[in-house]
Amino acid sequence: MIRDDEKAEKILSGILTDYKTAAISEKEKAMLDYAVKLTEKPAAVKKEDLDKLRDFDLGDRDILDLNQVVAYFNYVNRTADGLGIELEAEHK
Repeated sequence: MIRDDEKAEKILSGILTDYKTAAISEKEKAMLDYAVKLTEKPAAVKKEDLDKLRDFDLGDRDILDLNQVVAYFNYVNRTADGLGIELEAEHK
């Protein structure tokens, strides 16, 4: 969860387009690394990926929450894309 409204707004507005060079914590980068891997190559996620998150003091519940949010957004986006649903103008 982002508890920094300014940072969240920058992310949502696309100012932070490359998270690897963004002014965010290493923990946040690790979480985003996991999100990208789960999105692009879900079968490649291994125990080591989860251990890396644990190294940043994420517990099993935190990791499950991260996994579920990423998986849900992937599901919804793929469903919408697969049905040809177009975004409303304010979301483009």
